[in-house]
Amino acid sequence: MPPPPADQEPFVTGLVLGAGGSQRLGRPKQLLDYGGGTLLGHVVDVALQCRFDQTIVAIGGFADEVRERVDLAGAEVVVNEAYGAGCSSSIAAALAALDPRCEVLVLMLGDQPGVSADTVARLLAGRGGAALAVCRYEDGRGHPIAFDRSVLAALAELHGDKGVWRLLDQRADEVAEVPIAGPIPLDVDTPEDYRAVLDELAPR
Repeated sequence: MPPPPADQEPFVTGLVLGAGGSQRLGRPKQLLDYGGGTLLGHVVDVALQCRFDQTIVAIGGFADEVRERVDLAGAEVVVNEAYGAGCSSSIAAALAALDPRCEVLVLMLGDQPGVSADTVARLLAGRGGAALAVCRYEDGRGHPIAFDRSVLAALAELHGDKGVWRLLDQRADEVAEVPIAGPIPLDVDTPEDYRAVLDELAPR
């Protein structure tokens, strides 16, 4: 498929990764209380605020409970039965559900509630047509990450939890780093992480 005309906005798909098994936390992180709802529900809501042309949520661990308790309306749900193989397996599962018009894929972590719709907008505005674009926070690189359709085949070949970062290293000359104010938003892997995320929510 040829790229869209220069004056036409590209078709953008947002992918929220919410399939983890929460081994280090000891309970489903997707269902943790957060901001009056659930942790995953908050991230899905942010993704919907981004007004992507297509929004996909990959679930796997605790899939039945997630469907029951998380509001996934407005998103397409993909179940990754191989979620134990790391987030790369969720990306691969979701690629099969991509709209064929997709020109840009934005990857969001379902356990990283500090990412805002404004962060995503800045990433997309700052990528400048790069094959890969990553947020450059004050303390390093972090999600969300944007991928041009030319990279999708490489995404399908990734393995493990760090596959995306290895891909960015392998194709470093194709990566745009988009400056984002503040530190890398916290993600939730342990009880300590969850307490830190809740502390950020608390009124000052």
